[in-house]
Amino acid sequence: DAGADDYLSKPFGIGELQARLRVALRRHSATAAPDPLVKFSDVTVDLAARVIHRGEEEVHLTPIEFRLLAVLLNNAGKVLTQRQLLNQVWGPNAVEHSHYLRIYMGHLRQKLEQDPARPRHFITETGIGYRFMP
Repeated sequence: DAGADDYLSKPFGIGELQARLRVALRRHSATAAPDPLVKFSDVTVDLAARVIHRGEEEVHLTPIEFRLLAVLLNNAGKVLTQRQLLNQVWGPNAVEHSHYLRIYMGHLRQKLEQDPARPRHFITETGIGYRFMP
């Protein structure tokens, strides 16, 4: 294929395939690293340092709130389904607990939105999930 970085000749072992996949994933994640500093409204988020400021004040987030925020920021502008968010934040066994997601989205809005009742950045996509709009 045009643009292929690697190939395997038959026959090949599963170990060789797995090793090459790991290398390709490492290479992709190194080049597609998101910007560690995200700004929206009066909020500045340093993903690498795990520090959030709203204006001059530092905002404390719980580990789950921070993971949820990071997933949303890394997918800015995209609609993420409840299942995707639950899987990425809580893991694959938490899919049935969508009420957790509503609660934590409320926490993020309270801490980071100027008007949590009318959010501009943490948008609910009814029946689907959520979207972060910078």
